[in-house]
Amino acid sequence: MLRAISDYYRIPDDAITFSQNAALKGEAGFFEFDGATCFGRCRSPIAPTNSGLLLDCKATARTVGTTLSVDFDPDEVAENLRYERYLSAGRNNALRSVARRSARAAYYAVRPILPVRVRKHIQRVKARGWEEVTFPQWPIDASLDKLFERLLLMGMQSAGVDRVPFIWFWPNGHQAAAILTHDVETAAGRDFCTRLMDISSSHGMAGSFQVVPEDRYEVPQAYLDEIRERGFEVNVHDFNHDGALFLKKDEFIRRAAKINEYAKRFGAIGFRSAILYRNLEWFGALDFVYDMSVPNSAPLDPQPGGCCTVMPYFIGDLVELPLTTIQDYSLFHVLGRHDMEIWERQIKSVLSHHGLMTFLIHPDYVIERCAQDAYRRLLERLREFAVQEHSWLPLPGEAAHWWKQRHEMKLVKTSAGWKVVGNGAERARVAWAVADPGGQLIYSLDSSCALA
Repeated sequence: MLRAISDYYRIPDDAITFSQNAALKGEAGFFEFDGATCFGRCRSPIAPTNSGLLLDCKATARTVGTTLSVDFDPDEVAENLRYERYLSAGRNNALRSVARRSARAAYYAVRPILPVRVRKHIQRVKARGWEEVTFPQWPIDASLDKLFERLLLMGMQSAGVDRVPFIWFWPNGHQAAAILTHDVETAAGRDFCTRLMDISSSHGMAGSFQVVPEDRYEVPQAYLDEIRERGFEVNVHDFNHDGALFLKKDEFIRRAAKINEYAKRFGAIGFRSAILYRNLEWFGALDFVYDMSVPNSAPLDPQPGGCCTVMPYFIGDLVELPLTTIQDYSLFHVLGRHDMEIWERQIKSVLSHHGLMTFLIHPDYVIERCAQDAYRRLLERLREFAVQEHSWLPLPGEAAHWWKQRHEMKLVKTSAGWKVVGNGAERARVAWAVADPGGQLIYSLDSSCALA
């Protein structure tokens, strides 16, 4: 069993077997597998960029005995997409990288004094042409989820089975999950948090507040206590929000040690970097249960890229809860919209893969009435979504703890059927991946598992 597929589905180890057609050599590149975009080494021809027509390696997949054999390593592809390693493909030389870092440093030196009307103009100019970005797809890229679905289906066909048991993605049979997150960027945003909690609580919902620990504003203990007493979470947001956390590794290591100290002081288990700047290769220095710094697809963000999945995943021991929907700032100020259309498209897409919807609503950017109205519409939609789609609305920390528990659970065959064992198994559900007559993979909960 491939590690990535086993982690994703929690399938019994001997259910499906995979192999590679030949040893892999050379550089990584882009290719497809049954329509899912991949990046990695492949025995078949690959492309240095994702533009143009990509080779579909499904054509060279074959069955050997009961094993599905393919031209690439799905574990390598999964890690490359989750860590955004494809971003190095086709890039220009180091001089351009230096120029970008210099421009970023200059911008963040003056950002605190720039009004939003100026910043949004700069960011609109910088984002010009974002509609032409083809990978990751926008508004949602589920390349990795599609790859796992295609591989599991073809693996089942090679093994001659029409269904395989797995541990359902969410507790108590919930069909998907959604979390609210709030990055507090300024003193004005901090002071609006009470009002934002009033709005959320009036709709029966709560989320997490990511607080900047140094330089931006004071962080009184009473402020942190109020957040927790009202049923919300406190997390750490960057170090001082200057956009420089990931510019130099030695400086990152120094700052990470201080960030970890603030986490202990705040009692925080979650982290998000400023402006979603990130280098996942360095995340091992952060001492948190979970992170929320990686977007699913980010053509409008200062740092492009995306993890191409709508599911949580692991960066070492850290649970990554990816940002799978558009930020309020990008929606309100870059696109100039306050309607639900983009959020609705993203909700529908994530739901189709039973994934995680992560929303980022800054208290700094919902002070205006039109933004508050948009946030209320989102909350109303999420309440409907929870009832109509039987979906879960946890705090981010609850979602991360569940994903850790599920990762350690196992399926055991008993005389009465399959059973989930492990810490938290009482909330887990056995599900089936089923090959339908039309050649598609569908999921169903075990009929013996009642929804809670």
